[in-house]
Amino acid sequence: QGLFLLQWQDFPRFSLMLADQFCNAIGVLQQCGPPASFSNIQTAINKDQPANPTEEYAQLFAALIARTAKDIDVLIDSLPSEESTAALQAASLYKLEEENHEAATCLEDVVYRGDMLLEKIQSALADIAQSQLKTRSGTHSQSLPDS
Repeated sequence: QGLFLLQWQDFPRFSLMLADQFCNAIGVLQQCGPPASFSNIQTAINKDQPANPTEEYAQLFAALIARTAKDIDVLIDSLPSEESTAALQAASLYKLEEENHEAATCLEDVVYRGDMLLEKIQSALADIAQSQLKTRSGTHSQSLPDS
């Protein structure tokens, strides 16, 4: 549910992005589009513009608008369905709690077995260290001359 809320917090940003992209696309069309006559009224042509930038702009704005629309579709698809009632949500939460409990029990078992293995390893290391000390002290006592 937290992820759902985070996604919905992005909705105003997506809406503004889409509106901004449409506005920019319309501005580019007005700036670069070929002149048209409306009731015999001619418009001035901006001669400083490149010959045909409209195709590049059209592709750019189409891609931006399509990407933003896709983001909005994903957000809408993440909405809970009408079939998602409180009872279904409670049942889903109960199932998740059971799975969590099972995983916790399994983890406790693994930790217990790990502790047992650690004790065995520590005991074996202590035995090895004791044996090495006995071996060293035995060689020292043999190498000392009798008086």
